[in-house]
Amino acid sequence: MPHSVSLITTIAAALGLALILGFIAARLKLPPLVGYLIAGIILGPATPGFVADIELSSQLAEIGVMLLMFGVGLHFSLNDLLAVRHIALPGAIVQIVVATLLGMGVTAFWGWSLAAGVVFGLALSVASTVVLLKALESRGVLETVNGRIAVGWLVVEDLVTVLVLVLLPPLSLWLGGDAPDDALKSGDRSLLTTLALTLGQVSVFIALMLVVGRRLFPKLLWQVARTGSRELFTLCVIAAAVGIAYGSAALFGVSFALGAFFAGVVMSESPLSYRAAEESLPFRDAFSVLFFVSVGMLFDPQVLVREPFHVIVVVAIIMVGKSLAAFFLVLLFRYPLNTALTVSASLAQIGEFSFILAGLGLSLGLLPAEGQSLVLAGAIISIAFNPLVFHAIEPAQTWIRSRSKLAQALERPDDPLAALPMTVDLKRLTGQVVLVGYGRVGRRIGEALAAKGIPFTVAEENREIVEQLRAKDIPAVSGDASDPTVLIQAHIHRARMLVIATPDTLNVRRMIEIARTVNPRIETVVRTHSEEEAELLEKEKAGKVSLGEHELATAMIHHVIERFATGNEQHK
Repeated sequence: MPHSVSLITTIAAALGLALILGFIAARLKLPPLVGYLIAGIILGPATPGFVADIELSSQLAEIGVMLLMFGVGLHFSLNDLLAVRHIALPGAIVQIVVATLLGMGVTAFWGWSLAAGVVFGLALSVASTVVLLKALESRGVLETVNGRIAVGWLVVEDLVTVLVLVLLPPLSLWLGGDAPDDALKSGDRSLLTTLALTLGQVSVFIALMLVVGRRLFPKLLWQVARTGSRELFTLCVIAAAVGIAYGSAALFGVSFALGAFFAGVVMSESPLSYRAAEESLPFRDAFSVLFFVSVGMLFDPQVLVREPFHVIVVVAIIMVGKSLAAFFLVLLFRYPLNTALTVSASLAQIGEFSFILAGLGLSLGLLPAEGQSLVLAGAIISIAFNPLVFHAIEPAQTWIRSRSKLAQALERPDDPLAALPMTVDLKRLTGQVVLVGYGRVGRRIGEALAAKGIPFTVAEENREIVEQLRAKDIPAVSGDASDPTVLIQAHIHRARMLVIATPDTLNVRRMIEIARTVNPRIETVVRTHSEEEAELLEKEKAGKVSLGEHELATAMIHHVIERFATGNEQHK
């Protein structure tokens, strides 16, 4: 050819082979991303045959990370992040410390230096937000309390990692590594000065986005939408995601991923945020495939033969060590068992930030080449098995609750929010509505019930929401409503109706089964977003099933008919 087409060749080879192997993996009942990772290994330099451009693949994958984090920001508002700060902030920090100590412990046994152990442990402590989003979206729990806690937890991890990435170069000489050019130019700048500058840059960026960005970008999105051009709207969304992410890195030293996340957060202020998420979805899916392929390209399969014991230890730290630490931390914060298992499964993998940390450590002379290979091996294995870990949540929850008295005691250790106060009038707990979930939908239902004077009790996983409801004299209990204890504490045996308003529809049938076992005459109302699930629930006689799009259309039809009736009367 007269000119280089390495970019086109890389994209064509990556997407084409990923499609073939992803399809084969799906037919074998495996997650498609296993096929994507294998495609990357085949296209990488460690295997014979065609070798794709690794540098181009990494940049394409970075765009995928930007778009995915932008999508998270569109659905995960700042209020949602602040709502889980009490568990996400301390939990993430403690979990990072535990995983780092585990990594330092095994590397000390292997004879590595202290600096190598620190970098290696930090790389194993940071889970992949990209993998987590895939898992939560596939299970339909991204917007649930469990999903928000898991995403908030990983956002805190990302913030800590950004700080580490900034501090590691100036500390490398002190730790026994090579001093980078930037560190030499900065002279004798102290650690406190570097930390202050880093925090200042991040703070300025966040303040700029929340003060200026949340006013400017929603207006820009609306102005573009008024042109009626779909391609301009899509271009505006993608340009905002990638442009803000790049600007945050170039001007403020913030990572691409976090820059894109805050871009999504400010865009979520627009009424068109859901359309923006829908328009960017195909791009997110395509570039996320390139991300997994690029990860596979960096993997050297020979490490599995050379150091099999080391690989097993690394995978154990990732999938067992830090997951168990998170599991017990969540239970100690008195959250339900289902929340603890979901967060644990979310952390049972590592990803993009781990690769960046390992690469930086290698370039600074702090981490041996073997360390980077082990990080990549642990990432690929943990990513491949992570969907299976999520599938094991429900069986594990059933097994633990039925056999482990210790877990039951840890889950509800004399929790004042796990039972209604004795001061609640019994009249309010007879013939009432038990409302499961008090998010956007549940809150509106509760307000409507209160306006009509209908008594109701709330079962909600978010402890902060339960505390707020009790402050307003609304009976509420904290916990997972698929646990019989929670519904019993909400006095389901005296209730007239069970209304399930949570978007987590995986445990709906179990909630209904518990309610009907305790109270056979109870009526049930269920919320769902899937027509297939709505049909299944109706076949199982789950009561009134409200499908999001159908109910919205019905409400609009009623409004139009009511307005026409009013207008006809006025014309007479």
